[in-house]
Amino acid sequence: MSNADQTQKGLSQGAVNYGDPEFALFLRKAFIKGAGLSDSDLSKPLVGVINTGSDFNPCHGNSPQLIDAVKRGVLMQGALPVVFPTISLHESFAAPTSLYLRNLMSMDTEEMIKAQPMDAVVLIGGCDKTIPAQVMGALSANKPFVVLPTGPMLSSRWRGERVGACTDCRRLWADFRAGRINQAQIDEANNHLVPSVGTCSVMGTASTMACLVEVMGLTAPNAASAPAVSADRIRIAERSGYAAARLAKGEVTMPSFGQEQVLNALTILLAIGGSTNALVHLAAIMGRVGLNLEPNLFNSIADQTPVLVDLKPGGEGYMPDFHEAGGLIRVVSELSDLLNIDTPTVFGDSLRERIESGIPKFESNVIRVRSNPIYKSGGLKWLSGNLAPNGAVIKPVAASQGLLEHEGRALVFEGLEDMAKRLDDPNLDVEPEDVLVLRGIGPKGAGMPEAGLIPIPKKLASTGVRDMVRISDGRMSGTAYGTIVLHISPEAAEGGPLSLVRNGDRIRLSVKESSLSLLVDEETLEVRRQENRHMQLPTIHQRRGYGRLHTQEVLQAEDGCDFRFLRANP
Repeated sequence: MSNADQTQKGLSQGAVNYGDPEFALFLRKAFIKGAGLSDSDLSKPLVGVINTGSDFNPCHGNSPQLIDAVKRGVLMQGALPVVFPTISLHESFAAPTSLYLRNLMSMDTEEMIKAQPMDAVVLIGGCDKTIPAQVMGALSANKPFVVLPTGPMLSSRWRGERVGACTDCRRLWADFRAGRINQAQIDEANNHLVPSVGTCSVMGTASTMACLVEVMGLTAPNAASAPAVSADRIRIAERSGYAAARLAKGEVTMPSFGQEQVLNALTILLAIGGSTNALVHLAAIMGRVGLNLEPNLFNSIADQTPVLVDLKPGGEGYMPDFHEAGGLIRVVSELSDLLNIDTPTVFGDSLRERIESGIPKFESNVIRVRSNPIYKSGGLKWLSGNLAPNGAVIKPVAASQGLLEHEGRALVFEGLEDMAKRLDDPNLDVEPEDVLVLRGIGPKGAGMPEAGLIPIPKKLASTGVRDMVRISDGRMSGTAYGTIVLHISPEAAEGGPLSLVRNGDRIRLSVKESSLSLLVDEETLEVRRQENRHMQLPTIHQRRGYGRLHTQEVLQAEDGCDFRFLRANP
């Protein structure tokens, strides 16, 4: 991608076709002057500013302040900012799941960038599916862009204990289910878990994706970590507008997006103990430029990359701590030999220059030095085997170490309704050594919701059981934790091996061997395949609109759950 791809600049580009180009421009100028702009304004390069603010999206609650700062930065560089809206997605308010709608947001972003005259664009996003959707759309639109994350929220305190969204939301709810805290306590805690606007204050998917776009050179320095309600965030927004204006004017060339950026992103994903969801999003982003995520390459990077960041859900800290410790560029400096630090950024500098510009060097428990990692390797692991021929993923650093090598009998739930109905039945035949299996929640089955964190059955939770091996074709929130295998592909709704599992089957997980195996002979499995052919596997299929398109076109997890026709090589 480069600025040279654009043959026209400013207001004159992308004119509506009335059969008279001069009239089209005349009409456009007449209407935009209705906003009070003059001819001198209209001769400037245009910077689009995407507004994803919504009352349904507290993660983007600081959007008005960020937009004002971006506009200020654009104007300081002599360009004209033009704000426009797109879809806004929030995980808690977007049913059936925000991933189901991510591709719709990507299409909205792409089409609005292409339809409207702009020389560059600032992508303001935060809640976890928005940044990947925006990057996917902007890459496909082929216009220069700068990513501006909305930033993480603050942490808080409840009864003297530091808490924050959303790892502590899940932990305290598990305590409530197990009877360790009562109704009054959980209601009280609910008032403290989200103390400000912004994205989750842990290394969930939102923070992970913000870190990845920063190391890929698509943001300002420290854009991943500055709190949403801080002055730092406002300054970063202003700098983002400044950088976008320089791209629009051709003073800086938009870097190409390729293998070097991907390798940097994968390395940082592992070093920060990032979200499993990031693999789905990275695969989708890569697909937009004709690249594929290779499991063997990923595992080889995982084996050599230490985990240096001690944040929840795999550690103890929160994102404001990460920012105070130096943010992502400090992690980059510790791993400079594993990264390509000479790749250019949208600011015209490189990661090397950002390191050399001066980063704080002091002892920190949040960002460890290379010689004292939290884990020597293995932040994430790609699994394969007869139960997951096309792959699955686990986050060992957020798991119980004693369960990473495990064999147990399967307890199968046929989708979310079945799980909700049976999970807390006091007569449920379940033991701590069992493997909980939830199927039918993959991309086609249910839109791949964040339901992979199967709750511990109340029968066991009440006795003190806090973790079990749990497997599914769905996802897990980046804020969650446990010994959980996700993204099993092909999914059950596609007739994958997960659809063949029966109660009582033996399942073996070996993180050491990167394998997930169903210990059932092939002859028996073939009989089950024949039985399944006469069954209608449940899907999220809808008879009309976007739901129908999703069912027809969505790909599996290893291809990022993108739509086939949106990839560079469909």
